[in-house]
Amino acid sequence: MYSNVRIVMMYTSHPGNIGAVARAMKNMGLGELCLVSPKSFPDIVAERRAAGAKDILADAKVVETFDEALEGCVAVVGASARGRKIPWPVMNPRDCAKKVREFALLPKTGSDQENQNKVAIVFGREDRGLTNDELQRCNYHVHIPTNPDYGSLNVAMALQVVAYELRMDYLLYSGLGDATQAAPTLSPENDGWDEALATSDEVEGLIGHLEAVMIKTEFFDPENPRQLIPRLRRLFQRSRMDKIEVNIMRGFLNTVLKAIKDKC
Repeated sequence: MYSNVRIVMMYTSHPGNIGAVARAMKNMGLGELCLVSPKSFPDIVAERRAAGAKDILADAKVVETFDEALEGCVAVVGASARGRKIPWPVMNPRDCAKKVREFALLPKTGSDQENQNKVAIVFGREDRGLTNDELQRCNYHVHIPTNPDYGSLNVAMALQVVAYELRMDYLLYSGLGDATQAAPTLSPENDGWDEALATSDEVEGLIGHLEAVMIKTEFFDPENPRQLIPRLRRLFQRSRMDKIEVNIMRGFLNTVLKAIKDKC
């Protein structure tokens, strides 16, 4: 199926859940698993639960931070079961599958085509899911509409639901014709995008750069932040900037900082 969809598990406490996720991934044709600081991995319990999917575990990448897990991704989807203070684009698994397809099948541009169009789907801790800060790093949230009287889902169950919808959408779409030739573009009014999309870490670098400039110009008080940075982050995540757009913004911010320095 999609070779550019990355499943990310955050701070998993029980190795059995890693094995169960690997099995669910292989069932649905997904292959890339990234583990952020798991409590125990590699682990024999994970291997037992993985059954015939030990190859997924063998190829799994273990990293220490969320930033490392999102490296190279142009879109990030976070699994969330809770409402948030600031509204964020939320989808059910079926609509999520369509959105992932839009990004995963984008026409590739530029020289570094091998790593383009990487999409991360992030699943949180077993006991409390993803934090607000982590969810703010996501372009979209996916919510599984469970029984409102009992909405608790094991992480592997949640992944299975999302992965199933990914597979069904992919099969239905590719069955209509040659999916590689009929790939949708990011903007329906355009025939294709002229630059590769900015990765999550590039956008985060821009946000950090902007925050530094706002502090320097006294527009932003870090002692009284309110919700300025989360709202700016939502704006940039929603806009889907490409690499050139990020570079333009950062070039402008560097000019602002230089002007401030020269004035002093």
